[in-house]
Amino acid sequence: MARLKSAQELSALDSDLVSAVLEAKRRGQSDAQIAKQMKLSLRQLEQIAIHAYGLNISNPDRARRIRAWAPQQFQLEGTTVWSFKHRGNWATHHGQYRGNWSPYIPRNLILRYTKPGDLVLDPFVGSGTTAIEAKLLGRRCIARDINPACVELTLKSLQFLPPLGLFNSACYFEPEVSVGDARDLQGIESDTVDLVCAHPPYAGIISYSAGIAGDLSQLSAEAFVAEMRSVASECYRVLKPGGKCAVLIGDARKEKHIVPIGFRVIEAFLSAGFLLRELVIKIQHNCKTTGFWYRRSIEHNFLLLAHEYLPIFEKPERNNQCLLNGDAVKLPCPIVEELGPLEELAEPLKTSSVWVFPNNAMKRHVAANVLRRYSSRLISHSEGSQGVAPAEYKAALWQRAGEVLGSPACDARFLVVEAQDFRSNGSVVPAAKLVLDALESHPRLWLKEIVVLAPQDLADATAADANLAIVHKYLIVYEVIG
Repeated sequence: MARLKSAQELSALDSDLVSAVLEAKRRGQSDAQIAKQMKLSLRQLEQIAIHAYGLNISNPDRARRIRAWAPQQFQLEGTTVWSFKHRGNWATHHGQYRGNWSPYIPRNLILRYTKPGDLVLDPFVGSGTTAIEAKLLGRRCIARDINPACVELTLKSLQFLPPLGLFNSACYFEPEVSVGDARDLQGIESDTVDLVCAHPPYAGIISYSAGIAGDLSQLSAEAFVAEMRSVASECYRVLKPGGKCAVLIGDARKEKHIVPIGFRVIEAFLSAGFLLRELVIKIQHNCKTTGFWYRRSIEHNFLLLAHEYLPIFEKPERNNQCLLNGDAVKLPCPIVEELGPLEELAEPLKTSSVWVFPNNAMKRHVAANVLRRYSSRLISHSEGSQGVAPAEYKAALWQRAGEVLGSPACDARFLVVEAQDFRSNGSVVPAAKLVLDALESHPRLWLKEIVVLAPQDLADATAADANLAIVHKYLIVYEVIG
């Protein structure tokens, strides 16, 4: 059955079937269980929920009993890889709203970048995760959403009275929740917000309303990125100088190739005047890479998207020119490496976009996976090579790619580029973005995958200062065409 796009199409379904779906949701059955039992797709269940409730949720009337006010043994994240195997269900948090982010994310952001009484803004409040955390942690909060049903859901989730003194907060503040458009933050004065926590919907991955005007979840990737430029401009306006803005965003796939929405959104915020202070990788834990999906990944040579990006921007204290446009940032020249002979490894190939390996065997495992999936040649960065400015780096990378592809002995179907972010003058240089910018218009290269490499034991990595320890790298995989 095709995706339901309107109330008319929904009404064409058997009313008894729709009633049975909604009753199963009220009983607490998961969407996966309902889909299997009633032979419906998850997209169809999504549309039934939206037309019944006005938002994408399993059951908005389901009571949530508070069993704890905080996560057990909580510690601030110290590296650029954030991985929460359990999304968190303290206070009134729940996972019924499709695509809502883990409360561990706003908790980390609020505790790291604000103090009690500071003002937090969430322009895409959804089910209220950030507003709940702000109330628990003694921060003021403005929460908005373009969907009135989300505002109602958030207000319901905020109907609790936290114990005074929780997390050394002398009092709590009731969040201000209202309908609003993130592209036009009317009523919020300039230079007043301490922290923006934003988790926008994107590229039609998940639908959040039945066609509300301005709902960004209904847009194509290109249109979404264009609208996010207005969001970036408004976030910049309302933030205090020195204030932080965090945006959780992911990529999409089209024609078995990656659409790099994440880095395009990062560019939109940099263009608005922000500095990039951190670039966190958020690992997804709902990607099954065994059985059916493992076979599909190998047969069709694609990876399941298992990561999102959490760039943390800062509004500079004074007017600032983006570092990536100047010559202050120096990058190592790209070189071409020939990977060594393939070592047979017992474990199967990685089938998601996050490759986690033991710290002391990272290079060996990466080489084995790259060789078996893609290519024996890897464009990487030599630590001992001469530094170059961004413009020169892009030119050098274009030249190296041309040398590899132009070699008479080259019959490779893929080209793999390795990159790692680093800091310069207090800001993060997103090296993977520079690679994408450099090779975006290459006539023979089509972006296939963006792979994140992460060490298995993150406890081994600690930051030397207030910044997060950069522990991840990227493999940017291009398909060679022509």
